Amino acid sequence: MDWNRLICDKRFGLEEYHDDKRGVRSDFLRDYDRLVFSSPFRRLQNKTQVFPLPGSIFVHNRLTHSLEVACVGRSLATEVALQLRHRYDGADWLHKFDAIGEIVSAACLAHDLGNPPFGHSGEKAIATFFSEGAGAGLKSELTEAQWLDLTRFEGNANAFRLLTHRFNGRRPGGFAMTYSMLASIVKYPYEASLSGGKNKFGFFESEKADFIKVADELGMLPMPGPNGEVRYARHPLVYLVEAADDICYEVMDIEDAHKLGLIPTQQVIDLLLGFFPADRQAHMHQVMSHVEDPNEKIVYLRSVVIGALVKVCAQAFVDNEDAILEGRFKGSLLDHIPELEREGYARCNNLSWEKIYRAGDVVDIDLAGTSIITFLLEKLVDAVRNPHYNYSQLLLSKVPQQYEINAPTLYGKIQAVIDHVSGMTDVYALDLYRKLNGMSLKINN
Repeated sequence: MDWNRLICDKRFGLEEYHDDKRGVRSDFLRDYDRLVFSSPFRRLQNKTQVFPLPGSIFVHNRLTHSLEVACVGRSLATEVALQLRHRYDGADWLHKFDAIGEIVSAACLAHDLGNPPFGHSGEKAIATFFSEGAGAGLKSELTEAQWLDLTRFEGNANAFRLLTHRFNGRRPGGFAMTYSMLASIVKYPYEASLSGGKNKFGFFESEKADFIKVADELGMLPMPGPNGEVRYARHPLVYLVEAADDICYEVMDIEDAHKLGLIPTQQVIDLLLGFFPADRQAHMHQVMSHVEDPNEKIVYLRSVVIGALVKVCAQAFVDNEDAILEGRFKGSLLDHIPELEREGYARCNNLSWEKIYRAGDVVDIDLAGTSIITFLLEKLVDAVRNPHYNYSQLLLSKVPQQYEINAPTLYGKIQAVIDHVSGMTDVYALDLYRKLNGMSLKINN
């Protein structure tokens, strides 16, 4: 792949208006600003990251997580761009490397936009509604590709749809984002049939042609499946977005768990010091000796760990640039960092599974979220299939007009339901669930 093609500010859906003039604010910065001011981004403030919201102790939600990922992603990309500029010194398109930080930070803001309420359990709830729940009976009415989209529902693919689909009342191209930014959020650039039974793929059947258009324009390498299925090599900047996300959620989840008392202070200190050699640890102990607040000690260590991971991940990208551009790179950047940092990250991951992701409050959110989403899907799918029923008409009157509940195909109708449910905040989904069950009806005497 060629950087000169990979960095492209052409806007999806507005291609005829594209020009190469460089203004004060680049089109990639416009992507970033457009996302910040968008309703889907604002709704992330009421979507669960890991721990229940809200609480007496503030923990991360999807919005604060996305903002932090954008900061780390920009730092990663800036470091990479600096080194690549030296490598390609003299190229007439060298100025394009200035945009890498802007593209990656915007993609980081957008990477979770397609995630439903209640964290990752929300994704699984949607998929299992069709694979093992009330939606299983619809299989015979859908194509194999459409069925896989539903039973392997993926928030990443949903983010690409959210940004590119022309919902009712929207302009062509949806958010009309730049091609490079759109490609940088697609972690799994292939269709659902190539996901190997996992909920990991990059676009739904309904957006397949759109993704192909973006990928071909950017010169992404086609790597079709054994039966001609659509698959491409990743856009290189995906690796930076992925690394920023992985660094933030792993380290910040541990900080949140410490604030909530799930992991003792000394255990977290030992865990984070483990990213560094003995001489560096001695200096860090000295710095912490001037701080009494345990939370501030963890804040200091967390910041140093993130800085160290940014540095080694950026170096891993530069060292493996040829393999990345040729589509030969395997795994994530974190798989290719030095052993000390890699083992430190693995210890964090193991502790997270032991102490965080199976914690009682987290499991409670998973259980409640699954019940709520399953109930809402059951009612809404039945309503779009039987719109002539009185109950259906009442329920569908509450669905925002942007969602195509009257789509000509069953697949389109179901997608409209999923668009609606996945766009809900935790609070809205719970409130609607209660209202439909008659649990929050207001009656004046």
